Amino acid sequence: MATAAAQKRPLPPQNKLPPPPAIRPRLDPIDREKTCPLLLRVFTKIGSHHGEEEFAVRGKEPKDEVQIYTWKDATLRELTDLVKEVAPEARRRNAKLSFAFVYPDKRGRFVMRQVGMTHSYGNGRRLEDNKALAELGFQIGDYLDVAIM
Repeated sequence: MATAAAQKRPLPPQNKLPPPPAIRPRLDPIDREKTCPLLLRVFTKIGSHHGEEEFAVRGKEPKDEVQIYTWKDATLRELTDLVKEVAPEARRRNAKLSFAFVYPDKRGRFVMRQVGMTHSYGNGRRLEDNKALAELGFQIGDYLDVAIM
């Protein structure tokens, strides 16, 4: 008899909230001793990003290029420190570095996608400082455009 009474009880209201957003798993670290680095072509510009049209003709990319050998697990903080080695403007105490990937779309036209910003003398505690290239959607062959502000 107890089971029949339990079956007639109304069910508690169902939770109508959407499921929590999926947490992206942290990428496995790359063994930098065993994994060959990739060539990252980095273009820096003071004040703003380069225009997409400046990348339109292969071989005629902007002249202010730095070539960095790195891995897909390199963070924006690591890249900030490397840019500071070659660009004196990036060493200013209040400098901000804005990062954008430049890559061809399906029609072959170059597009730019901003992926993060760091401060020249950050302490690595900002969320974007620790974002890795791979986490941001970097693919081998993409350019990295850095605006120093």
